[in-house]
Amino acid sequence: QVQLVESGGGLVQAGGSLRLSCAASGRTFSSYSMGWFRQAPGKEREFVGIIRSAGDTYYADSVKGRFTISRDNFKKTVYLQMNSLKPEDTAIYYCAAALRYYSDYVQSRRYDYWGQGTQVTVSS
Repeated sequence: QVQLVESGGGLVQAGGSLRLSCAASGRTFSSYSMGWFRQAPGKEREFVGIIRSAGDTYYADSVKGRFTISRDNFKKTVYLQMNSLKPEDTAIYYCAAALRYYSDYVQSRRYDYWGQGTQVTVSS
């Protein structure tokens, strides 16, 4: 069983930055692929980015160049650094753990465990 706890959400003005953290339990954290998703009101959950166990990252086009995912395997924590935030980034942000890597990692069904989410609100 893996538990994920996000933190770091809040209210920020457009153009600002936030860093989200996701603390994980589990003895083999370093082997997990860790994804970030978000869900805005009235919209479906969408893929934000992923960091694989090897450290390589992939991002949605909407956040590429503004968001950065990193991980600290010793702390069992994954981070989402969000810069140049826009009002359309407002959403609940979730981290998720995949015990295996799949090429269709943008699909939420590929993830085995989910955090409870943290709210990010970007004001204009």
